[in-house]
Amino acid sequence: MGVARTGPGGRRESEQQRLDRLWGELLREVRVALAGVQLLFAFLLAVAFTPLFPSLGDADRAMYVACLLLGAAATGVLIAPVGIHRVVTGRGLKYEAARWGSRLALAGLVMLLGMVALAVLLVLRSVAAIGDTTALVMAAVLVVGLMLCWLVPAAVMRHGGGPAHESRHDRKRPSPRG
Repeated sequence: MGVARTGPGGRRESEQQRLDRLWGELLREVRVALAGVQLLFAFLLAVAFTPLFPSLGDADRAMYVACLLLGAAATGVLIAPVGIHRVVTGRGLKYEAARWGSRLALAGLVMLLGMVALAVLLVLRSVAAIGDTTALVMAAVLVVGLMLCWLVPAAVMRHGGGPAHESRHDRKRPSPRG
């Protein structure tokens, strides 16, 4: 099974165990994101059949179409890791599948962010009857807030900020040979 190594958090796992863990974590994350995308996408599909839809102006219809297409794309991109897994299972490509799955999940989250922003902007412009500038500012604040929640903590952790980074470098690392 290979030599166990110390992983994140002092975890001892082989490379295969690490890949299995990462793949499982990725699929759980995708399930969460996909549920949100599908729920919003279903509501967007239903909007076209409401009495209010014919009264939308050209700009609002264009935003609706862009939002709908982002939803369809996000759904497809977030489902893609499952398709990849099905096709490459048993072929020794778990590392590559995990890398592609991770990239696709991130792309799906970016599409979800755009979809949420457009949906909120569309509702604020059309239903809330507030001014275009106010609606745009509110949607922009939402996007910035979501980016702060979704991306900034990960970027800070990845580039070595915070207490985990400091303690990681303060403690003595075991030799890879044991």
